[in-house]
Amino acid sequence: MELEKLNEFIEFMKKNNLCELEIEEEGKRIKLKKASPQQQAYFASPAASQKQVEPPPQEKVENLVEVKSPMVGTFYRAPSPGANSYVEVGEVIKPGDIVCIVEAMKLMNEIKAEVGGRVSKILVENGESVEFGQVLFLIEPA
Repeated sequence: MELEKLNEFIEFMKKNNLCELEIEEEGKRIKLKKASPQQQAYFASPAASQKQVEPPPQEKVENLVEVKSPMVGTFYRAPSPGANSYVEVGEVIKPGDIVCIVEAMKLMNEIKAEVGGRVSKILVENGESVEFGQVLFLIEPA
């Protein structure tokens, strides 16, 4: 099933205030279920849940490598609330290091650095929604 089609289903759920949606199409079956308020409170910061977030303008700087979100979801800097962030500005990382998590449909997806270097800038706040292809980090290659 295409990501675009999944996003349409999610929008349908939002517009109709549905908590759960199950669809069977061409022999494929998908079940979407909205997180309970307890689950949302666990992951989202209060500030992030109270404001509408627009993706920040994409920043392009020479000699810096962009780490982009591979999916639509919610950005988390740490593996759980209260835990240390995966990376901080100025920290040196190597290829394959986990830099953040993007939650999509209650699945926690670890995002790994493709290059080694120094974290130059973190462009997203913890708990913010991110779009496919949105730049999350800028890395100065080593």
